[in-house]
Amino acid sequence: MPILPSGPLSYGMQLPVQSQSVIYAEPWEATATPADLVGVARAADHGGFAYIAGCDHVAIPLRLADGMSTVWYDPVATLSYLAGVTGRVLLMSHVAVVGLRHPLVTAKQYATLDHLSGGRLILGVGAGHVREEFEAVGADFDGRGGVLDESIDALRAALGPEEYPEFAGERFSFGGLGQLPRPAQERVPVWVGGSSPAATRRAAVRGDGWLPQGDSRDRLPAQIARVHALREEAGIEAPIVIGAITEPLYVGEPGWSVGRRTLKGKPEALAESLREYAAIGVHQIQVRFRSRSVDELTDQMAAFGADVAPHLDR
Repeated sequence: MPILPSGPLSYGMQLPVQSQSVIYAEPWEATATPADLVGVARAADHGGFAYIAGCDHVAIPLRLADGMSTVWYDPVATLSYLAGVTGRVLLMSHVAVVGLRHPLVTAKQYATLDHLSGGRLILGVGAGHVREEFEAVGADFDGRGGVLDESIDALRAALGPEEYPEFAGERFSFGGLGQLPRPAQERVPVWVGGSSPAATRRAAVRGDGWLPQGDSRDRLPAQIARVHALREEAGIEAPIVIGAITEPLYVGEPGWSVGRRTLKGKPEALAESLREYAAIGVHQIQVRFRSRSVDELTDQMAAFGADVAPHLDR
C-alpha cells in the first residue's frame, strides 16, 4: 500500500538489530538473532506498520566504532530476507548511501528487491558522512552531494520500465545495457534523507519524499515550508511525502526508566501527541520503542498498532 500525502498519517519503523549505534540501540540487540529480526518484521506486517527500514554502511573506521559500532547489516540482503517472511509491509532503505556504488549496481540490487517483493520498495537515499568509507571503495567523498544528485537522476532511468535504460550525465553514462528483472512498480518512490540546506533542497527538487534526520518538532514547520517552497519554485506539481522521526515511545506505564525524552502513557495520550505531527504537515512518522527484549518490543508494536494507531486520525 503506497504512502500518500493525501492519506491518513502512516507509521513505520527502522528495524532494530540491523544497525546498532549507541545513540539508539537497546542492550538486548547485541545478542539478537536473525529469528528475532524476523519476529520484529512480522510484528510490523501484522501491526499495520507502513514500512520497515534498514540502514547502509559498508565499513566503520576505528575512530567512529565506539559510537556507531560496526554492526550494520547490508540493507538489500536484509530487506530481501525479510520480504520472504512478510506479505504487506513496505521495505525501505533509510538510507542507502548511493554514492558508494555506481547507479547501475544500485539499480540491479534494488530492482531485484522490488521484483521479488512484489513492488514493496521505497528507495531512501542519502549523501553519507564517513570519509574513510568512501575512500576505501574509491568513491568521491568531497563531491558526494553532486554525486548523489546525479545518482538520483540516473536511478530514475535505471529503475524505470525500460530493459535498456539510457542516461547521460557529467559523472555517469550508460545505454545499450539490459537489466532484467525490472522493478514490479512502474515508478519506484525515491525519498531523500537529511536535514541540511542541501538535503532539503535535494528532497524538494528530486524526491518523492523527504526523510528529515531527527529535526525537533519546533524546527519541522519551517523546514517543511522550505521544502514546499523550493518544490513550487522548481515548478514541480506532484505532491511530496513529508516524514518525521518521533521521540522514543512506550505504550503504557513502564516499570523501568525509559528516559526523559520518551513519550509514554495511555494510548489516547500518545495518539494526541503524535497527531501534532500531522497538524504541521507530516504524512508519515517513523517510530522507535524503548524495550528490554525482543518480546517487549513486539508487544509494544502490537499495542501501538491496536491501541494507538486507531486514534491517529481523529
